[in-house]
Parts: sequence; C-alpha cells; structure tokens
Amino acid sequence: MLISLLRAYINRETLVTLYNFLSRILNKMKSNAPPQDQESPTIDHPPQFDPSQPSIPISYPIKTLEELETRSYFESFHCPFNKSSVPLKPKSLPNRPRLLVCHDMQGGYVDDKWVQGGTNPDAYAIWHWYLIDVFVYFSHSLVTLPPPCWINTAHRHGVKVLGTFITEWDEGRLICNKLLATKESAQMYAERLAELAVDLGFDGWLINMEVNLLEEQIPNLEEFVSHLTHKMHSSMPESLVIWYDSVITTGHLRWQDQLNEKNKPFFDICDGIFVNYTWKSNYPDLSADVAGDRKFDVYMGIDVFGRKTFGGGQWNTNVALDVLKKANVSAAIFAPGWLYETKQPPDFQTAQNRWWELVAKSWGRANNYPKLLPFYSNFDQGQGYHISLEGNQLTDAPWNNMSCQGFQPRLEFIDGPTPDAIQFIVDFKEESYNGGGNITFKGTLEENVPFTVRLFQGELLLDNLHLVLTYSVKSKGDSLLGLSLQFSSVLSEKIMVLVAPSEMNGLSHKFSKMIMPSQVSKMASKWIINEGTVAMDGFMLTEIHAVCYRTKSTPGELRSEFRADDQDSAPAPSLAEYFAVLGHITIKNFSENLFFPPSTSWVTESQYIKYSSISQGFKTVSLKIIWKLKDGNDFLFPKYNIYVEKLTKQVDGNATGTLVDTRVYLGAAHIQAFYMSDLSIPAHIGSLRFIIQACAADGTCQELDDSPYMLLNVEVKDGSPVGREKNLMSEAACGRLSSFGHDAISESPVSENDCSHANHS
Repeated sequence: MLISLLRAYINRETLVTLYNFLSRILNKMKSNAPPQDQESPTIDHPPQFDPSQPSIPISYPIKTLEELETRSYFESFHCPFNKSSVPLKPKSLPNRPRLLVCHDMQGGYVDDKWVQGGTNPDAYAIWHWYLIDVFVYFSHSLVTLPPPCWINTAHRHGVKVLGTFITEWDEGRLICNKLLATKESAQMYAERLAELAVDLGFDGWLINMEVNLLEEQIPNLEEFVSHLTHKMHSSMPESLVIWYDSVITTGHLRWQDQLNEKNKPFFDICDGIFVNYTWKSNYPDLSADVAGDRKFDVYMGIDVFGRKTFGGGQWNTNVALDVLKKANVSAAIFAPGWLYETKQPPDFQTAQNRWWELVAKSWGRANNYPKLLPFYSNFDQGQGYHISLEGNQLTDAPWNNMSCQGFQPRLEFIDGPTPDAIQFIVDFKEESYNGGGNITFKGTLEENVPFTVRLFQGELLLDNLHLVLTYSVKSKGDSLLGLSLQFSSVLSEKIMVLVAPSEMNGLSHKFSKMIMPSQVSKMASKWIINEGTVAMDGFMLTEIHAVCYRTKSTPGELRSEFRADDQDSAPAPSLAEYFAVLGHITIKNFSENLFFPPSTSWVTESQYIKYSSISQGFKTVSLKIIWKLKDGNDFLFPKYNIYVEKLTKQVDGNATGTLVDTRVYLGAAHIQAFYMSDLSIPAHIGSLRFIIQACAADGTCQELDDSPYMLLNVEVKDGSPVGREKNLMSEAACGRLSSFGHDAISESPVSENDCSHANHS
C-alpha cells in the first residue's frame, strides 16, 4: 500500500532506489527476528479469494506465471462474466498522430471490478472517448486483464483496448528468469497472453519489463515480443502490441525518454513504443527521425501527476500535447485519474470536463459518431442515482456500471442570444427516460429566439436510406426542444433539417427544411416522444444539434404535463424561464424491422443454487441464471434487464401462487448470464420468477409478457428447500407450465448438469 501511494508522487527512478533500500532493511530484520512464541495467539484472517467458487462476478488480474501457464483463469467461475460483449470491427489506426490513454487509477480494479455493476454513483469513469484512439488498462499485477466494462464502452466508441503485462522489482526478475529461460518458454507465455486477449475480447497488450536483465536474456525477450505480436495479428487482425520504454538491448533498466538505437530493436518487432514521460523538448523530433515512416507509432508519455514530466502534467498537460502535435508524433497520457484521486475542485464531473476540453483544444478529436445504424444514445455515463425504462423508474438506488455507458455527446454552444442564456449538462439527478442520464437545458429565453447546442459530430452516409429520428423530451411551460440535423454532400453542400414539434415564426430561413414530427405522450411519466422521417439520399449526416426555443401553443399540439396549471392560459412573456430535458435519441433505417424472439424460442438454466437459512422460515438464495436460443443462434442482444417476482406458496393446487409484491429490477447483464447473490426469501414465498428482458441496439426492450423467464420453487419440504425450475413458455403458449429438475437442493453448489432444463413444446 505504501508503495502504491508513493508511486503517485515520486518519479520512478527514485522509487526503485527507495524500494530496493527498504527491501534490504526488511530482509535484514526478518533474518534477525527471534523465533515466535509457540503459544502466541493466532489471528483469524478472512478466507482467501477462490476464483473457482461461485460469488458475485468480479474482474481480477493474474498474478503468477503458474496461473498464466496452467490457463487456470479459464476454469474460474468469473471468466465467462469477463468476456466483452461489444466487438470492435477490425480497423487500422489512423495515419495521423494518435492519442493513447493509460488509466492507472488507484491501482486498478476498484469500482470497475464489479462486472454486474456496483453501488457507487461517483465511481471513476472516462466519457471523452471521441478524443481517444487507444485505451490501456493498467495495474501493477503481472497480467492486467481489462474489466469488460472498459472494453464494452471503449469499443462502443471505436477505441481499442489493451491489457498490461508487467514485471518489476525483485519478484519481476525471478519471473523473467523463468519466462525467458528458453525460446520455447518465451513463445509459450506469449501464446497464453494472446489466448487471453482473444477469448476476453480486448485488442492487445502493453509490455512493460521494468527489471534489470542479463544481456544473454535479450534474444529470448525479443522472441517473446515478436511471437506475441505475430500471434495477436494472426488471431485478431489490427490488434496491437506496444513496448514500454524500459529495458534496453544490454539488459539494463534504463528509461531512454525517446526512441533511439538502444530500444529501437523492440520497437521494430511490435506495433509501437510508449516512451517514458520524462522526455525533453527536442526528444519528440529526435524520436520521429529514428522512427521514419512509423513516427505515429511513437507514443510519447505524459504523466498527469507531473512527476518530472514535460510541461508539468496536471492542468498543464496540454503544454506537452502541443509540443508532440508540432513534432507530428503520438501521445500517451498516463494516469488521468489524477483528477479523481486528488479531488480536483469543484467536483469530478466539472473538473474532468474542463481538463479534457484542454486536451481537445490542443489535440483535436479522434472519433465521430454516428457512423452506423441504428444509432442510439441515452447519454448515460455508466453511473447515477436511478435507472429508468421508457420514463418509468426501475430503481432509485445509486449504481455504477460502465458497460451501460451510451454514446457520449460533446456539448458545445453553437448559436443563441448569449452563450450563457441556457445552461446545459449531462445530468444524473433529473429523472431519465432510459437508463440513468439525460441532457438538461435550463435558463431564460425569448420567444422564437433559438438556442443551439451541438450534441454529436457524425460520419453517417445515407445511401438511399430513409432515416427515422426519435427523441424524448420532458419540459416546463412553453419550453420546446427540437433536433437539427446537418448534412453534407460530396460537393460540400450543407443542408440543415430541423425536426421540431412547433414552427418558429420568422426563423425558417435558418434551416433548409423543417419537419414536424408525430408525437406520443407518455402521460404517466410526463415524457413526449417525437418521431420524424428524413430522406437525404447521397448525403452524409455530419452533426446533430439540440435546438431550444419557446413559442405559443397551437391547437392540437402536445406539450409536456410538466408545466404549472396557472401557465396554461397565460400569455408567454417575451423573456421567460426555459427548462427541458432530452431523454434519448434514436436514428434508424426506416425499413429496419426489429424482432425479439418470443419466450418459446429460449432455453434457460440455473446453476450453483445455494440456500442459506437466516431465521425461522426466512432464507436467501444465490444462483447463476443463463439463457440461450434453442436454435443454437449465438446472437447477443446488447443488454438484458433482469427482474424477479416473488410468488406466494402453492395453494389448492395452484402451481405458481400469487404475486405478492411488485416486480423488482435486479440489474443488467451484457452476456447471457447473471449471478444473483443472497436474494431474500420471506417465509410465505413459495417460488421466484426471474424475467430476462432483451434490449436491442436502438434502445427498444422486449415486452415483459413476451420475455423468457425461469420459475424457481423455493418451498420447504421436510426441512429442506425444494428448488424446481419452470421456464420459458408462458401459460398462454403451453396451456400449462412444465417443470423439470431435482426435488432436493442442497446448500452446497449444484453442478451444471443438475440444474439444466430445456422447455419442450
């Protein structure tokens, strides 16, 4: 822990010297320590983490070569949960200076280790993906495996994700002795790393050998790097292996702070080099000269904590970026979690946005979206204080799960009376339409004077496509919100199309075309859904803007119920309060038909059922639920909402009992499995119905009555709970519910074969 704290404030060379000094003192003390008293009391330690046993799914690193060699990670209960669910289409890195971001936040595996989500609404996250080309998940364990939440959200935004292989300190030298013992051992461990990346779905590795080696070990080290690069490229096109500027060709640990003849042999056999962050002003140019036509593969490090880094890092990180941009090389930002760890004022959200805006001004954007259809964003950042679905709140519990992060806007003032007339933020506190986020617009505005904010910059080519644009709005009084779409042709012709629920008098000259959408009011949740169709064949959608405005209502026009009663008949003043919330945006192909397989198409299973008695008649259950399509199709929906219904005990032959409580939202799954830990079961409950609701890429979710489910009998017979599954087919489809399984369920984990049940029609 002490070393982890010191890392944040002391540069690496000093830290290595200090570590070695302290290690010698500690070893001396151990050798001189008297033998322990045989009768001294023993200390009860908490049980060690056993990855083979069922528990709440977590992400964790591999800490020993033995674990890596034996492939024990693949036998872990947690391994299936750590597979990413958002693939990244193979693409080459752009031929320009790139931005790599290495997260290094509090040692890694903090709130992000909870695969199914945690309870911290202020958990660390990154949402400025439009600036980033490559993301590295970093910790100081031997093999750092990126948690799936980082892979999923980075891939969603078009960003590659790398894990880290690192050796350091005396332990690292022992590891390298075994790793580099022979050419065959170097190849074998490289193949193990490639296998992990392919199986878990991330895009390569950062290799950091921060130990002194023998010169005769260097050929096998080069074989390790070369073989890993080859295996990654052959099994995952466009994957990356990047070398960290550490060991040089003589075997000495000497950070060069540039690309030169001492570390170039490693650069030549992989996809790039992450140069140490204590470089001088002329080193980027020198490195570019050495790299030749591969200068964009040189990633010059910048330590945000500022430990001897050029420019000082922190709020001056852009100083180093400016130098690198001028030298035409790439940048590697290390530890942007500095903002979070040091609690930069006034709050993390504000500080993070301000810091990344400095990066944007210096470096420029890397990614544009939308690029593909369907495009959907609920502006969720992967944490918050509630979760909603179609305007109805599912839970008001605080949460975090970055796998739920949607496409993130870059909010930027475009036009209006003054830039500060309307405040606009991604908001977690205001009620959401879907998920836990939205964009809130609040201020004052004159009638028929629009205020425009850029949301997205896209690259969506509309070849003979008719677009359907849907968005949700909740507003006060006469506040209205439309969306403006900017299109460009190959001849650079620009066309602005406004989709808005009411015309703005005298402002039609600002837009090439105005479309009044159809509207559906969600009266119970005060949201209004707007839907319009746009046809712009041969054009490219390049920007999406939010347009805030006020106007008097026209007969038949839907307005949010959010307004106060005394405003219904009062004339709108020339300057009045403006308040509107944008809940989501969906853009899809007009001809695209969404299909959810009916419940009869699915097979569900439960595994590892375990009951625990709490008090007389009261118990808890833990279990893993999995589901798949009967026809063997491995299609994966982006998300599955999981619910439970608690039913009373069977009475008079009633097979299912009566629903005694409202349906409870348990969480979201991004693979076809979910683990429920210690779900409470009161004495009067006889069965649990778990419902699995598929959600599509356009944000639409399957109707719950059509969703697959599993019915678990939890009644007590002869003092033991009876676990019996009933799944899939509704009573309407089957005429009855079929049940299969074993009557007796022990309190030890049940094997997979004991709890596998298919529904037969």
